[in-house]
Formats: sequence, structure tokens, C-alpha cells
Amino acid sequence: MVQVSVQSLGLDRASNTPVVILQEHDGERVLPIWIGPAEASAIAYEMAHMKFARPLTHDLLASVLASLGGALQKVIISRVEANTYFAEMIIRRNGEVISVDARPSDSIAVALRLRADIFAHEALLERSALEAPEPSMGEASLPGGASDTGLAAEELNEYLRKLAPEDFGRFTP
Repeated sequence: MVQVSVQSLGLDRASNTPVVILQEHDGERVLPIWIGPAEASAIAYEMAHMKFARPLTHDLLASVLASLGGALQKVIISRVEANTYFAEMIIRRNGEVISVDARPSDSIAVALRLRADIFAHEALLERSALEAPEPSMGEASLPGGASDTGLAAEELNEYLRKLAPEDFGRFTP
């Protein structure tokens, strides 16, 4: 397994789908995973250190986990089948280790909130390097002219603050 972290979020212009880019800690390889807009928003909010008066879904899951005495030890992006990625959330509670099947996007959103490590199997990074060219990310993917591949945390934070509730249906990080 290889430790990875969220390098960036973007939008694949070809499919108009958000993409989270994971990069290995001690190398240059990246693992792009196409995710849903709600999960992209949850990841973006945490990366921008935005907090809300009431917990959002991934905040709630993190809170429930902690309230039940569990600790998220790590997330493992384990495999891909028919272009669908799978992940496991490894939770420790009362000395017991529990593996929970989860979507990578949800796992990443929770891991960011709980400061848990994220890992990917070596084969996924190798496959990505051989088969998947960088997603076709474009400047037009973020409103206001912000770059989707090099968006600074301050810019993202400012963009998210300006969103009105009616914008959330079409928000794409």
C-alpha cells in the first residue's frame, strides 16, 4: 500500500464530472477518481476549512464514529472493478479492528475531517500511470474564472462563501 493525499479537486470537462486527484506521498504518481458533486463539495469544504452551524453528512458520520468510541485508523482505496473504485474504512473500537466497505469519495471526506491517513494499493497507482492520462480539466469548470487545478485554499474558501443556497445544485469544485 502507498500513502496518498488529496492533491486537488477538478472537473473533467469531457464528462462534466468532479475528479479528486490523490498523489502518493513519496513520488509523482497520481490516482484520479471521478466522484459525485456532493462528495466533491464535502471534500472541498474540509480542504477550505469551512465550518457550518450544523453538521453536514460527513461531519455527522465523523461525530457518530467518535461518540461510539471508534477511531478511523485509515482509509484504503482497495480496488477498481468496471471503472468503479472501492474503499475500506479501517476503524478501531475497544481494541477491535473493523473494516467498513465505503465509496472512496465518502471515505476521503471523512478521513480529511478526522485527519486519518489515506492509502491506495500499489496496483491502482501503477494502472493509473499506465492507462489513465490526466483528466481534461479546464478553466471553465469553476465559476468566477478560478482555476480548477491550482485553486488556492483562500480562493476556494471565498468562492464557497459567496454561494447562495440555490447554487448548491449546480456547484462543481
